[in-house]
Amino acid sequence: QVELVESGGGLVQAGGSLRLSCAASGRTFSRNALGWFRQAPGKAREFVAARTWSGDSTTYADSVKGRFSISRDNIQNTVHLQMNSLKPDDTAVYYCAAFIMIYPSTYDTSSVGSWGQGTQVTVSS
Repeated sequence: QVELVESGGGLVQAGGSLRLSCAASGRTFSRNALGWFRQAPGKAREFVAARTWSGDSTTYADSVKGRFSISRDNIQNTVHLQMNSLKPDDTAVYYCAAFIMIYPSTYDTSSVGSWGQGTQVTVSS
């Protein structure tokens, strides 16, 4: 089992930036892909970004390409999501995710083995 703890959410004005962090621990963590999902009120949880352990594969949802950047520190066992040019539509609870596979075949909730508790991001207009 992988334990994931997020931090860094908050309230920001449109056009601003936030950086989310996720600390991972657990025996099965070591080389799994890590990523972020988000869930807005009344909507399904959706994929945001993911990065493999080696960093040779980074994937983003179309809605955040060019604005968000995912990074990973394999020594500190952390993954970060830098969010720039934030929009009100980015308002959601953001969840850190540990995928089941080193190279996930799909980036959806069915590919996730462990979830963090979530952190709220609110973007005001």
